[in-house]
Parts: sequence; C-alpha cells; structure tokens
Amino acid sequence: MFDIGWQELFIVAILALIVVGPKDLPRAIRNIMGLVRKARIMARDFQVGIDDVVREADLDDIKNDIEKLSDGEIDKQIKSAFDPRGDLTSNIDFTEIEEELNDTLNENLSVGDAISQGPLSSDVIEEAKASKVKSDKEH
Repeated sequence: MFDIGWQELFIVAILALIVVGPKDLPRAIRNIMGLVRKARIMARDFQVGIDDVVREADLDDIKNDIEKLSDGEIDKQIKSAFDPRGDLTSNIDFTEIEEELNDTLNENLSVGDAISQGPLSSDVIEEAKASKVKSDKEH
C-alpha cells in the first residue's frame, strides 16, 4: 500500500526512539494506534453513509418507475410485451368481448339480486332467466 521496505521502517523506528525516547515510546505507539483506529472507524462510517445515499437514490428511481407505471402506462407496457407489432390486437374485436362481459355481469347481478331477496323459489329463478333473455334480445 505505502511501498515501505524494512530499511525505511528501521530508520523510522530509530528516529522515533531518539525523538520520543525509550521510556515514552510505548505510550506514543498506543496513541498513534488509537488515532489510526479512529480514522478507520470514521472512514467506515463515511462509506456506510455513502452506501445509504446510493441505496436511497436507487429506491427513489424505483419509486419513480412504479409511479410512472401507475399513471396508466402499465397497459401500454403489457401490450408491447405480449404484442409488440400489434398483430394480435388488430384481429380481436374488443367490442364483442366487452358486450359479453357486460351481459355476464348483468346476469350475475340479476341473479345476485334474486338471491338477496330471500330463499330461491322457482318463481325467482324463472324471473331471473326471463330478465336475462330480455337483456339478450335488447343487445
């Protein structure tokens, strides 16, 4: 990392021994190691903070993508995923499907109304069938 050889370390040790003295050298080394430890802790905390900022930025991007999809673009993306050229949807008549769904819904609603009125008798069932036939003739 620092590219320091044994010769440089030996020179630094002799200088430290001369400058600090043999009596105070262990205390000086302990203080230096405490400073190095604090610097490492601060660097780790800084890295964690930066990682949190990056993670939050990614979450904001994901949140924006989800909000964009909830604005109605999800239908377009699904259609483009299943039918990118539009060949499939051009051959389907959606009005017929919509009418069939509406008929089924109306039929289920009329039967549901009949059920909510009380126990099913043959008269109630016949009345529900008649209303279904009537709605089929209207369409």
